[in-house]
Amino acid sequence: MSVSGSCPPRLPDAPGARGDAPPLEPPGWRSAAACAGLPPKVVFSKKVKEAAPALRACAGCTVRGHCERVVAPADNWFDGVCAGRLWRSGRPVPLPADLAAVPAQNGG
Repeated sequence: MSVSGSCPPRLPDAPGARGDAPPLEPPGWRSAAACAGLPPKVVFSKKVKEAAPALRACAGCTVRGHCERVVAPADNWFDGVCAGRLWRSGRPVPLPADLAAVPAQNGG
């Protein structure tokens, strides 16, 4: 599943996206994400080289843990960058050492 349009990622089928249930995410976390200003084609790329700017942004992101909980990339065939990892069809893609994110210090 490829999701496009918002950075950081937001699943269109998430409860609250259609107004049928309260949103799962607190307001403002997406605007606080380090990838908030990046183009969707970078954040949702399946290729390491194209996704590199988003992967670097994730390394210092303060909401990385929350992003992974909300997007749940392993549970929905996600393609793109989420929580410091590149995902292809819901599976993490091995990254070169210079792009592998450092674990978040604050739990995100």
